[in-house]
Amino acid sequence: MIERFAGAVVRAFLVALLLATPSVFLPGTLDDSTALVLILATVIAILTFLEYNSEFPSVVEFRYAPPFNRLRFGAVLLLVLILSVIARGKADPTELSQGLTALGRLLGNTIDFPYSPVRLVVLMMPINAPKELIADVRIAAGLSYFISLVMMFVFLIHVRFLGWPARNGAFNVWVNLPMFDPTVGDALSRLYRDARINIALGFVLPFLIPALVKLASTLIDPITLAHPQTLIWTMTAWALLPASMIMRGIAIGRVADMIEEKRRRAYAEAEQDLQAI
Repeated sequence: MIERFAGAVVRAFLVALLLATPSVFLPGTLDDSTALVLILATVIAILTFLEYNSEFPSVVEFRYAPPFNRLRFGAVLLLVLILSVIARGKADPTELSQGLTALGRLLGNTIDFPYSPVRLVVLMMPINAPKELIADVRIAAGLSYFISLVMMFVFLIHVRFLGWPARNGAFNVWVNLPMFDPTVGDALSRLYRDARINIALGFVLPFLIPALVKLASTLIDPITLAHPQTLIWTMTAWALLPASMIMRGIAIGRVADMIEEKRRRAYAEAEQDLQAI
């Protein structure tokens, strides 16, 4: 119980730290948005604490199947931290901010090829957008997409070569998929269907979102990305939410494979028992 309480406190603190990172790093934002950030961070921290202090999960999936959630949170925290340092470097340049900016520029230019997600993000900007803003968007998009690819690659290694999630012991579907009702219909076919839907949406959304923003430019003004916090959170959501959906699809597909394999063994054993009789 003490261990669970301590873990919930640490997770709540890390979530609050994540939400407050841009406001802490960026100059001139503490006076304007301190109250809003403090309220939002407090609410999310409380919800996180209540979730992880409970013995049984209510919303969070794969709580007992690390490093699924740790990879996703670590990628978001790393990306927000990097983009915040780069944004702060415009007013207070340091060697670290300049180095990260150069890395982001390299990644952005490398991934910015025709029909790539980064190219579509750049093209969604209005024609009259300043060149400096377009460069900032390309840097943020390149870093975001690269980190999302690394996150998915690391998770694939855990699934394919490190035996996730079976290496952590017996996998409890009810505990790790609290929102999934195995009593409705064929659970196996529903799991495979959910896996395919998540993977398909995760692959399409980085291409689809910029196109939708471009079509809805009369309602959504992409020039608002000139604000550093808007750019940070928009690029983080654009890249990591679809990547998280792909990871979820892979994870659910892996769970479905494990259930199918267990069913096959059970049927084979039952058939052998009948033959023995």
